[in-house]
Amino acid sequence: MLTLILIGLLGGLITAVSPCILPVLPVVFLAGGPGNQAPPGAAPPKRRPSAARAAAVQPAAAQPVQQSGERDGEQDGEQHGDTLVVASPEAPKAPRNRRPYAVVAGLVISFSFFTLLGVTLISALGLPQDILRYVGLALLVFIGLGLIFPPVERLLEKPFARIPQRQVNKEGSAFVLGLGLGLLYVPCAGPVLAAITVAGARGEISLDIVALTLSFAVGTAVPLLIFALAGRRVAERVSAFRTRARKLRIAAGTLMIALALALAFNVTDAIQRALPDYTSVAQKKIEDNDTARQQLSGLQDNKNKQLSRCEDGVDELRSCGPAPAIDGIAKWLNTPGGKPVDLKALHGKVVLIDFWTYSCVNCQRSLPHIEAWNSTYKNSGLEVIGVHSPEFAFEKDAGNVADQAKKLGVTYPVALDNKLTTWNNYRNRFWPAKYLIDADGTVRYFKFGEGTYAQTEDLIRTLLKQANPAVRLPAKTGQSDPALTKDRTPETYLSNLRIRGYVGDPLVDDKATAYHLPADVPLNRLALGGTWTAGYDYFTAGAGARLDFGYKAKNVNLVLAGDGPVKVLVNGKVTKTIQVHGTPTLYPLINDDTAREATVEIQPAPGIQAYSFTFG
Repeated sequence: MLTLILIGLLGGLITAVSPCILPVLPVVFLAGGPGNQAPPGAAPPKRRPSAARAAAVQPAAAQPVQQSGERDGEQDGEQHGDTLVVASPEAPKAPRNRRPYAVVAGLVISFSFFTLLGVTLISALGLPQDILRYVGLALLVFIGLGLIFPPVERLLEKPFARIPQRQVNKEGSAFVLGLGLGLLYVPCAGPVLAAITVAGARGEISLDIVALTLSFAVGTAVPLLIFALAGRRVAERVSAFRTRARKLRIAAGTLMIALALALAFNVTDAIQRALPDYTSVAQKKIEDNDTARQQLSGLQDNKNKQLSRCEDGVDELRSCGPAPAIDGIAKWLNTPGGKPVDLKALHGKVVLIDFWTYSCVNCQRSLPHIEAWNSTYKNSGLEVIGVHSPEFAFEKDAGNVADQAKKLGVTYPVALDNKLTTWNNYRNRFWPAKYLIDADGTVRYFKFGEGTYAQTEDLIRTLLKQANPAVRLPAKTGQSDPALTKDRTPETYLSNLRIRGYVGDPLVDDKATAYHLPADVPLNRLALGGTWTAGYDYFTAGAGARLDFGYKAKNVNLVLAGDGPVKVLVNGKVTKTIQVHGTPTLYPLINDDTAREATVEIQPAPGIQAYSFTFG
């Protein structure tokens, strides 16, 4: 569980600085600033004297005058011989502004609670699916009005007035603001948030899910709190904030009302789509590495485990098992009469399934590419199906989805996967995610997140040709991506989950199997010969084991473990024999002066473990 908590914490930190949360940052910044402060020059608040002080202070006429030479700063009622000294009343301290903490606390509490239990509560009460969004928008408008009109703010603070702690009631409106923002908070979704959302939508709440949710919320809170505290510090230090507090409160209130309107009419989406997803690389490294993948996969059921054998985004077609069914669909859009699409009836065609949700900015940026493939290749045998798997309750409303699909230019069939049944069938973890299914109904490729559009299109064309060799394909859509490799072959893991570039006989998991080398191994591809056991962390050599790899690089290295010799051949000629001994260690296979294209072959002794190739 500690690993899961760490993954949630880091995932939340990344999410809180992603472009998807930019709309709430100005509100968080300003909400931590003006507060309910007294205007400059106003009298300090009255403080009730203690009983001892009241008893000590007598009318002025009855008190002896302090003699010269007596110490300054004596306590009220302190005796100097027979003389009672009365000090001047101490200046009251200004109340501490805790609004930043209140805003962030409210946001984290409402976001965590309603992400996990919102669907269950809404279903139990029979309320509209987007009721929470409307409540959040109403609270944001109400808070904005409170900043502009003080009587409204006092009304918001009234429920907190009976709390005995001093000044807590003054942060009441800030806490309510945080609650409202939590209902409108739509961060960029990654595997961690996806796991939390799926569990909440399906009512599968466990101790692990609660721990993951709370750690994610804490991670999210840290950057937001820093931002809110920065707003408070600016308000305290910059004279313009102090002398124009009333005007700034009005400006902040107006901004909140404007944000509510922008969110209501999805105006902020266009701004977010225009921004690059600068956190995607960090998110993938933190939330989709081997450890995170194993931890989060443990929260799913064990259906369709064959899909876990394939790695996302590799530049080749592989057999990832039969395509799971499209089940549990609440409604179909863009089909004749709203009729469902039967995946089995599409055998003979190539199918692209795109998992998306309309408020996800990453999904919005990928949709034009999906639509371009649909319009270009539909007459050549491609069928596109959009599976709308909602991240939040308001995305379950069919009217909302239909309206946004039309605005976003989606014309192909869309399945409303409100219970995330199909999402679970495909063991999905990302918005967006693309799955390619061949004419025989086998998943051959999938890609999580944005990017690799040119590569995906090439694979679509390959499957279309395989389905119908006589088809005449139109010109490519021209969507370009950086090449997979530039100057060298990419790092390649010998893992039945993460291997890329493999060609040859299908891999058999965790069982000694005889493989046959193909006649030719292309560039950036590898193949096995002889007996190998393909495991999750490494491949173990058996009798007659061989491995051929077509590469482009100056240096080739391989992590090996065990005891015994490993013969190295380049283009069929023996160049060296490595003696492997002990725990996993990086062994250099080739060190050339310049990069070249060649085929390296290794012939390890039985029992040798091979982990990963690196190229330089």
